Amino acid sequence: MHSGQHYDYEMSDVFFEELGIPKPDYNLGVGGGGHGRMTGEMLGSLEELFVELAPDCVLVYGDTNTTLAAGLAAAKLHVPVAHVEAGLRSFNRAMPEEINRVLVDHLSEVLFAPTDAAVENLAAEGIRRGVERVGDVMLDTARLVAERIDDAEVLASRGVERGQYYLATVHRAATSDDPERLGAVLDAFGRVALPVIWPVHPRTRKNLESFALAVPANVCLVAPVPYLEVGALLRGARALLTDSGGMQKEAYFFGVPCVTLREETEWVETVHSGWNRLVGTDSAAIARAATAPAPDAPRPPFYGDGYAAEALVAALETRFGAR
Repeated sequence: MHSGQHYDYEMSDVFFEELGIPKPDYNLGVGGGGHGRMTGEMLGSLEELFVELAPDCVLVYGDTNTTLAAGLAAAKLHVPVAHVEAGLRSFNRAMPEEINRVLVDHLSEVLFAPTDAAVENLAAEGIRRGVERVGDVMLDTARLVAERIDDAEVLASRGVERGQYYLATVHRAATSDDPERLGAVLDAFGRVALPVIWPVHPRTRKNLESFALAVPANVCLVAPVPYLEVGALLRGARALLTDSGGMQKEAYFFGVPCVTLREETEWVETVHSGWNRLVGTDSAAIARAATAPAPDAPRPPFYGDGYAAEALVAALETRFGAR
Protein backbone atom coordinates (compact mmCIF):
# COMPACT_ATOMS: atom_id res chain seq x y z
CA MET A 1 0.00 0.00 0.00
CA HIS A 2 1.30 3.42 -1.00
CA SER A 3 -0.11 6.23 1.14
CA GLY A 4 0.81 9.02 -1.27
CA GLN A 5 2.70 10.89 1.47
CA HIS A 6 5.56 11.16 -1.02
CA TYR A 7 3.79 11.87 -4.26
CA ASP A 8 5.85 13.51 -6.99
CA TYR A 9 8.06 11.65 -9.45
CA GLU A 10 11.44 12.49 -7.88
CA MET A 11 10.30 11.58 -4.36
CA SER A 12 8.28 8.47 -5.22
CA ASP A 13 7.94 6.96 -8.69
CA VAL A 14 11.64 6.96 -9.47
CA PHE A 15 12.35 4.65 -6.53
CA PHE A 16 9.85 2.08 -7.75
CA GLU A 17 11.45 2.21 -11.20
CA GLU A 18 15.11 2.07 -10.19
CA LEU A 19 14.76 -0.52 -7.45
CA GLY A 20 12.38 -2.77 -9.35
CA ILE A 21 9.61 -2.50 -6.75
CA PRO A 22 6.22 -3.79 -7.98
CA LYS A 23 3.52 -1.19 -8.51
CA PRO A 24 1.47 -0.80 -5.29
CA ASP A 25 -1.86 -2.64 -5.20
CA TYR A 26 -3.39 0.38 -3.47
CA ASN A 27 -2.47 4.07 -3.55
CA LEU A 28 -4.33 6.27 -1.07
CA GLY A 29 -3.24 9.46 -2.85
CA VAL A 30 -3.18 11.48 0.37
CA GLY A 31 -0.46 13.90 -0.75
CA GLY A 32 0.88 16.74 1.39
CA GLY A 33 -0.64 18.80 4.18
CA GLY A 34 -0.32 19.18 7.93
CA HIS A 35 0.54 16.27 10.19
CA GLY A 36 -2.96 15.93 11.65
CA ARG A 37 -4.88 16.08 8.40
CA MET A 38 -2.48 13.78 6.59
CA THR A 39 -2.42 11.19 9.37
CA GLY A 40 -6.19 11.35 9.81
CA GLU A 41 -6.94 10.82 6.12
CA MET A 42 -4.59 7.85 5.97
CA LEU A 43 -5.99 6.39 9.18
CA GLY A 44 -9.53 6.30 7.81
CA SER A 45 -8.57 4.91 4.41
CA LEU A 46 -6.27 2.26 5.83
CA GLU A 47 -8.87 1.12 8.34
CA GLU A 48 -11.33 0.48 5.50
CA LEU A 49 -8.73 -1.51 3.57
CA PHE A 50 -7.71 -3.59 6.57
CA VAL A 51 -11.36 -4.47 7.27
CA GLU A 52 -11.78 -5.51 3.64
CA LEU A 53 -8.54 -7.48 3.33
CA ALA A 54 -8.33 -8.99 6.85
CA PRO A 55 -4.52 -9.31 6.86
CA ASP A 56 -2.70 -11.63 9.27
CA CYS A 57 -0.24 -8.83 10.00
CA VAL A 58 0.46 -5.25 8.95
CA LEU A 59 4.13 -4.50 8.27
CA VAL A 60 5.16 -0.87 8.71
CA TYR A 61 8.52 0.74 8.12
CA GLY A 62 10.32 3.66 9.69
CA ASP A 63 8.91 6.74 11.39
CA THR A 64 6.70 8.64 8.94
CA ASN A 65 3.09 9.74 9.35
CA THR A 66 2.23 6.78 7.12
CA THR A 67 3.90 4.44 9.63
CA LEU A 68 1.87 5.87 12.50
CA ALA A 69 -1.44 5.83 10.61
CA ALA A 70 -1.03 2.22 9.48
CA GLY A 71 0.07 1.08 12.93
CA LEU A 72 -2.86 2.77 14.64
CA ALA A 73 -5.42 1.52 12.13
CA ALA A 74 -4.20 -2.06 12.48
CA ALA A 75 -3.94 -2.00 16.27
CA LYS A 76 -7.47 -0.61 16.64
CA LEU A 77 -8.70 -3.58 14.60
CA HIS A 78 -6.61 -6.03 16.67
CA VAL A 79 -4.42 -6.86 13.67
CA PRO A 80 -0.81 -7.56 14.71
CA VAL A 81 1.65 -4.83 13.75
CA ALA A 82 5.27 -5.57 12.79
CA HIS A 83 7.57 -2.55 12.84
CA VAL A 84 10.70 -2.49 10.69
CA GLU A 85 13.39 -0.16 12.10
CA ALA A 86 12.05 -0.45 15.65
CA GLY A 87 13.85 0.91 18.68
CA LEU A 88 15.45 3.99 17.17
CA ARG A 89 15.52 7.02 19.43
CA SER A 90 16.81 10.56 19.02
CA PHE A 91 15.35 11.47 22.45
CA ASN A 92 14.08 14.70 20.94
CA ARG A 93 10.29 14.82 21.16
CA ALA A 94 10.26 18.02 19.09
CA MET A 95 10.85 15.81 16.05
CA PRO A 96 7.59 14.48 14.57
CA GLU A 97 9.46 11.31 13.60
CA GLU A 98 10.34 10.62 17.24
CA ILE A 99 6.67 10.74 18.26
CA ASN A 100 5.75 8.40 15.42
CA ARG A 101 8.42 5.81 16.12
CA VAL A 102 7.79 5.70 19.87
CA LEU A 103 4.03 5.26 19.46
CA VAL A 104 4.38 2.57 16.80
CA ASP A 105 6.89 0.61 18.88
CA HIS A 106 4.51 0.53 21.83
CA LEU A 107 1.60 -0.82 19.78
CA SER A 108 3.61 -3.36 17.77
CA GLU A 109 3.60 -7.10 18.37
CA VAL A 110 6.78 -7.73 16.39
CA LEU A 111 9.67 -5.27 16.51
CA PHE A 112 12.47 -5.64 13.97
CA ALA A 113 15.41 -3.79 15.49
CA PRO A 114 18.34 -2.90 13.23
CA THR A 115 21.06 -2.60 15.91
CA ASP A 116 22.00 -3.61 19.43
CA ALA A 117 21.40 -0.02 20.56
CA ALA A 118 17.84 -0.21 19.25
CA VAL A 119 17.23 -3.40 21.24
CA GLU A 120 18.56 -1.65 24.36
CA ASN A 121 16.29 1.35 23.78
CA LEU A 122 13.25 -0.92 23.61
CA ALA A 123 14.27 -2.78 26.77
CA ALA A 124 14.66 0.55 28.59
CA GLU A 125 11.00 1.24 27.77
CA GLY A 126 9.90 -2.19 28.97
CA ILE A 127 9.56 -3.71 25.49
CA ARG A 128 11.19 -7.13 25.37
CA ARG A 129 8.60 -9.47 23.87
CA GLY A 130 8.55 -9.80 20.10
CA VAL A 131 11.89 -8.03 19.58
CA GLU A 132 14.00 -9.43 16.73
CA ARG A 133 17.49 -8.03 16.05
CA VAL A 134 17.66 -8.56 12.27
CA GLY A 135 20.01 -5.84 11.01
CA ASP A 136 19.21 -2.93 8.73
CA VAL A 137 17.36 -3.42 5.45
CA MET A 138 18.97 -0.24 4.09
CA LEU A 139 22.27 -2.12 4.10
CA ASP A 140 20.56 -4.83 2.04
CA THR A 141 19.59 -2.19 -0.53
CA ALA A 142 23.07 -0.66 -0.57
CA ARG A 143 24.56 -4.12 -1.15
CA LEU A 144 22.14 -4.94 -3.96
CA VAL A 145 22.55 -1.70 -5.90
CA ALA A 146 26.26 -1.06 -5.32
CA GLU A 147 27.26 -2.89 -8.49
CA ARG A 148 24.70 -0.93 -10.52
CA ILE A 149 26.14 2.46 -9.60
CA ASP A 150 28.34 3.94 -12.34
CA ASP A 151 30.26 6.49 -10.30
CA ALA A 152 32.48 7.78 -13.11
CA GLU A 153 29.59 8.51 -15.46
CA VAL A 154 27.55 10.32 -12.80
CA LEU A 155 30.46 12.43 -11.58
CA ALA A 156 31.38 13.39 -15.13
CA SER A 157 27.78 14.44 -15.82
CA ARG A 158 27.94 16.78 -12.82
CA GLY A 159 31.37 18.12 -13.71
CA VAL A 160 33.09 17.01 -10.50
CA GLU A 161 35.93 14.68 -9.53
CA ARG A 162 36.07 12.09 -6.77
CA GLY A 163 36.85 13.63 -3.38
CA GLN A 164 36.69 17.16 -4.80
CA TYR A 165 33.14 18.12 -3.82
CA TYR A 166 30.59 17.78 -1.01
CA LEU A 167 27.12 16.28 -1.22
CA ALA A 168 24.41 18.04 0.82
CA THR A 169 20.81 17.25 1.71
CA VAL A 170 18.66 19.50 3.89
CA HIS A 171 14.95 18.81 4.28
CA ARG A 172 13.88 18.62 7.94
CA ALA A 173 11.33 21.23 8.92
CA ALA A 174 13.36 22.36 11.95
CA THR A 175 16.05 23.58 9.55
CA SER A 176 14.40 24.26 6.22
CA ASP A 177 11.42 26.17 7.70
CA ASP A 178 13.61 28.44 9.86
CA PRO A 179 15.20 31.33 7.93
CA GLU A 180 17.98 31.83 10.49
CA ARG A 181 19.01 28.17 10.54
CA LEU A 182 18.70 27.72 6.82
CA GLY A 183 20.74 30.88 6.31
CA ALA A 184 23.45 29.57 8.64
CA VAL A 185 23.63 26.34 6.66
CA LEU A 186 24.02 28.29 3.42
CA ASP A 187 26.74 30.42 5.00
CA ALA A 188 28.59 27.27 6.10
CA PHE A 189 28.38 25.75 2.63
CA GLY A 190 29.86 28.97 1.24
CA ARG A 191 32.85 28.69 3.59
CA VAL A 192 34.17 25.41 2.20
CA ALA A 193 36.62 25.61 -0.67
CA LEU A 194 35.04 22.88 -2.81
CA PRO A 195 31.74 22.72 -4.74
CA VAL A 196 28.65 21.62 -2.82
CA ILE A 197 26.12 19.60 -4.80
CA TRP A 198 22.74 20.03 -3.14
CA PRO A 199 19.69 18.10 -4.42
CA VAL A 200 17.00 20.36 -3.04
CA HIS A 201 13.78 19.06 -1.50
CA PRO A 202 10.77 20.92 -2.98
CA ARG A 203 9.84 22.48 0.36
CA THR A 204 13.40 23.63 0.99
CA ARG A 205 13.66 25.22 -2.47
CA LYS A 206 10.41 27.10 -1.86
CA ASN A 207 11.75 28.40 1.46
CA LEU A 208 15.06 29.50 -0.06
CA GLU A 209 13.06 31.69 -2.41
CA SER A 210 10.53 32.98 0.12
CA PHE A 211 13.25 33.81 2.67
CA ALA A 212 15.26 35.56 -0.12
CA LEU A 213 18.43 33.75 0.92
CA ALA A 214 21.49 34.21 -1.25
CA VAL A 215 23.03 30.97 -2.52
CA PRO A 216 26.87 30.99 -2.44
CA ALA A 217 28.65 30.65 -5.78
CA ASN A 218 30.13 27.21 -4.92
CA VAL A 219 26.70 25.71 -4.11
CA CYS A 220 25.02 23.92 -6.99
CA LEU A 221 21.27 23.51 -6.44
CA VAL A 222 19.84 20.56 -8.37
CA ALA A 223 16.48 18.83 -8.50
CA PRO A 224 15.96 15.74 -6.30
CA VAL A 225 18.29 13.03 -7.59
CA PRO A 226 17.30 9.41 -8.38
CA TYR A 227 18.45 6.79 -5.88
CA LEU A 228 21.22 5.28 -8.00
CA GLU A 229 22.62 8.68 -8.92
CA VAL A 230 22.63 9.94 -5.35
CA GLY A 231 24.47 6.74 -4.39
CA ALA A 232 27.17 7.54 -6.93
CA LEU A 233 27.41 11.14 -5.74
CA LEU A 234 27.65 9.98 -2.14
CA ARG A 235 30.38 7.43 -2.83
CA GLY A 236 32.48 10.03 -4.63
CA ALA A 237 32.02 12.90 -2.16
CA ARG A 238 34.65 14.19 0.23
CA ALA A 239 31.91 14.28 2.87
CA LEU A 240 28.13 14.29 3.26
CA LEU A 241 26.46 17.35 4.81
CA THR A 242 22.96 16.35 5.86
CA ASP A 243 20.06 16.52 8.26
CA SER A 244 18.65 13.24 6.91
CA GLY A 245 18.47 10.12 9.03
CA GLY A 246 18.91 7.44 6.41
CA MET A 247 21.77 9.09 4.55
CA GLN A 248 23.89 9.13 7.68
CA LYS A 249 23.85 5.35 7.52
CA GLU A 250 24.49 5.22 3.79
CA ALA A 251 27.56 7.41 4.23
CA TYR A 252 28.76 4.95 6.88
CA PHE A 253 28.11 1.98 4.58
CA PHE A 254 30.27 3.57 1.85
CA GLY A 255 33.01 4.92 4.12
CA VAL A 256 32.20 8.58 3.51
CA PRO A 257 32.57 11.05 6.43
CA CYS A 258 29.25 12.54 7.51
CA VAL A 259 28.52 15.96 9.01
CA THR A 260 25.04 15.94 10.52
CA LEU A 261 23.25 19.29 10.76
CA ARG A 262 21.37 18.27 13.89
CA GLU A 263 22.04 18.14 17.62
CA GLU A 264 21.16 14.45 17.91
CA THR A 265 20.87 11.33 15.81
CA GLU A 266 19.12 7.98 15.94
CA TRP A 267 22.26 6.39 14.52
CA VAL A 268 24.52 6.80 17.55
CA GLU A 269 26.89 4.09 16.32
CA THR A 270 28.04 6.28 13.44
CA VAL A 271 29.01 9.02 15.91
CA HIS A 272 30.73 6.71 18.38
CA SER A 273 32.81 5.21 15.58
CA GLY A 274 34.05 8.66 14.53
CA TRP A 275 32.47 8.63 11.06
CA ASN A 276 29.68 11.09 11.89
CA ARG A 277 29.94 14.52 13.52
CA LEU A 278 26.92 16.23 15.07
CA VAL A 279 27.23 19.98 14.58
CA GLY A 280 23.72 21.43 14.54
CA THR A 281 23.28 24.50 12.36
CA ASP A 282 26.23 26.52 13.66
CA SER A 283 27.91 27.83 10.54
CA ALA A 284 31.48 27.75 11.81
CA ALA A 285 31.06 24.26 13.30
CA ILE A 286 29.69 22.91 10.02
CA ALA A 287 32.60 24.36 8.05
CA ARG A 288 35.20 23.02 10.52
CA ALA A 289 33.73 19.53 10.48
CA ALA A 290 33.40 19.51 6.70
CA THR A 291 37.05 20.38 6.16
CA ALA A 292 38.43 18.03 8.85
CA PRO A 293 40.44 15.01 7.66
CA ALA A 294 38.60 11.76 7.03
CA PRO A 295 38.54 9.56 10.15
CA ASP A 296 41.26 6.94 10.49
CA ALA A 297 38.94 4.48 12.20
CA PRO A 298 37.32 1.12 11.46
CA ARG A 299 33.66 0.76 10.54
CA PRO A 300 32.30 -2.13 12.63
CA PRO A 301 29.29 -4.03 11.19
CA PHE A 302 26.72 -2.40 13.48
CA TYR A 303 23.96 -2.83 10.89
CA GLY A 304 24.30 -6.52 10.15
CA ASP A 305 25.54 -8.42 7.12
CA GLY A 306 23.33 -7.02 4.36
CA TYR A 307 20.76 -9.82 4.61
CA ALA A 308 18.28 -8.32 7.07
CA ALA A 309 15.32 -8.91 4.75
CA GLU A 310 15.84 -12.67 4.79
CA ALA A 311 15.91 -12.71 8.60
CA LEU A 312 12.84 -10.49 8.74
CA VAL A 313 10.81 -12.67 6.36
CA ALA A 314 11.83 -15.84 8.20
CA ALA A 315 10.61 -14.34 11.48
CA LEU A 316 7.27 -13.37 9.91
CA GLU A 317 6.80 -16.84 8.44
CA THR A 318 7.57 -18.46 11.80
CA ARG A 319 5.07 -16.27 13.61
CA PHE A 320 2.27 -15.95 11.04
CA GLY A 321 2.85 -18.62 8.41
CA ALA A 322 0.50 -21.21 9.93
CA ARG A 323 -2.50 -18.84 10.07
